[in-house]
Amino acid sequence: MSAGGEVAGVLLMTYGSPATLEDVPAYLASVRGGRPAADELVQEFKRRYALIGGSPLLAITRAQAAAVAERMNADGGAGPEGRRVVAAVGMRHAPPQIAAGLEELARAGATRVAAVILSPQYSPIIMGGYNRAVDAARERAPRTDVRVAGAWHLHPLFLEALAQRVREALDRFPAAERDSVPVILTAHSLPKSVVDREPEYLDQLQATVHAVVARLGLPAGRWQFAYQSAGHTPEEWLKPDLKDLLPGLRAAGHRSVLVVPVQFLADHLEVLYDIDVAARQEAESAGLAFNRIESLNTMPQFVAALADVARRTLALDPAAARSSEAVRV
Repeated sequence: MSAGGEVAGVLLMTYGSPATLEDVPAYLASVRGGRPAADELVQEFKRRYALIGGSPLLAITRAQAAAVAERMNADGGAGPEGRRVVAAVGMRHAPPQIAAGLEELARAGATRVAAVILSPQYSPIIMGGYNRAVDAARERAPRTDVRVAGAWHLHPLFLEALAQRVREALDRFPAAERDSVPVILTAHSLPKSVVDREPEYLDQLQATVHAVVARLGLPAGRWQFAYQSAGHTPEEWLKPDLKDLLPGLRAAGHRSVLVVPVQFLADHLEVLYDIDVAARQEAESAGLAFNRIESLNTMPQFVAALADVARRTLALDPAAARSSEAVRV
């Protein structure tokens, strides 16, 4: 690393989660653009968080950030000048907010920051809130050059980390089932009206799914793609839903199922409740033994992927990086 003490920053940005049950109303109001959620929705989310023992998302994201900085520094820092790397986290809908994370990096001396959305697929519409938060945060750290990473849904280290998690899960099945258990790859559902304006986002999801399937060598008919965690609104959400596919698997003679989230990068409510509780109940009601891959969390290969995304983002042309749109890496 450079002897001059130059510092680069990595800001890992994610949706956020309430720190305590008392924080649930404020969190839901933030998600809803400031509109308070109905009491029955607040109580339902409190029930879910209580059931899983609270969300570990903040702790995991902080661990991911620390691991990314450690990995980048061990590899010689950032950029040709070998800047020392510091890392922080920023949440959209819960503390610490994105602005707080950027200020933390500025206080640590970072004059150039790679802001990485912890979603491999990128959409200007769906992810636009992150860019707006970064733009607002720039005003509080005017001397910091912030560069937002774009889509990294086909990064080979990310794809291999996912494929490795699937291999590990399949190895836990009895030998008689290992080569036949059906695999359902999932992503967070969205209102169809939103995706109709941003079809490239679905193309990226499909590209990730097909790339992972190809690495695993799964034959057609062995795997399916589905959505999960549809919102509590009357509008049409993307289909098929995970739970709707489970009865058909049992009817086809299968005894087990393996669920593979391809978009969620850490344990949080959509994994620990929507999959591990709700989807498990649906599977067992259909007569299926339920299994899920281990989340990527701080898996070394995944950390290496994030470190490479950050390193590439820090090397972007400054004029391009100042755009409010994320830049592909």
